[in-house]
Amino acid sequence: MTSRQTPETSVLDLSPRPGAARYPAMVRSQAVMELRLLSRNGEQLLLALVIPLLLLVLGARSDAIVDLGPGRPIDIITPGILALAVLSTSFTSLAIATGFERRYGIIKRLGASPLPRWGLLVAKVAAIVVVEIVQLAVLSGVGFALGWQPAGGAAAIAEMLLLVVLGTAAFGSLGLLIAGTLRAEATLAVANLVYVLLLVGGGLLVPLSRYPDQVRHLLELLPSGALGQGLRDTFAGLGPDPFSLVVLAVWAVSAGLLVSRTFTWE
Repeated sequence: MTSRQTPETSVLDLSPRPGAARYPAMVRSQAVMELRLLSRNGEQLLLALVIPLLLLVLGARSDAIVDLGPGRPIDIITPGILALAVLSTSFTSLAIATGFERRYGIIKRLGASPLPRWGLLVAKVAAIVVVEIVQLAVLSGVGFALGWQPAGGAAAIAEMLLLVVLGTAAFGSLGLLIAGTLRAEATLAVANLVYVLLLVGGGLLVPLSRYPDQVRHLLELLPSGALGQGLRDTFAGLGPDPFSLVVLAVWAVSAGLLVSRTFTWE
């Protein structure tokens, strides 16, 4: 009801105003929730920081894991660890979280809420970006503490951002492709298996030049090899190979189109 305005009283409007919040507010709230869910998951923390940090410290010694070839081990291993961080968050963590959200009907319920489905995806991407910023800052800081000396200056930073954006798009699309088509248990198994395989032999940590020619040509076509080698070339002052950028872009676009056609919300 609305009271009449008199010299002694002001207008008091108590009428209900139903309606959804503005899109930016809904997306922002969902992004904050996605961040909370990620931060509370011990497995996500293990993939995001603990494993990369452990490998970074061990990799500072050339004979700790594998022969990285000529050059300072810390300068070779650190860009690969940054690539591994992108893989762990934008692919493995995203795939597993989304797969189980589908299983428990969370995405279905959110799809029926005022939050548009594109808003849910934007919120997930925003949460991933925030986590990756923290990852890259922490891992780079530890790398500097261990003696990492990247070359390239400000140009290398810009090139790294481009590679990380393309890598996030490629791995994120692949993660959603798996999570949107497989059962949650299958998604968990596939995501972890792919993570281990790419970590061990996907060209992330070891320079592609250390692989036999036939294997190297195959790894150059994988997003892991393109991202890992691109970051190593960038921080060596050479700049990323255009072929690496093309490979990442092709994976991002191709997987993104498949996601748009195959992803099911329940």
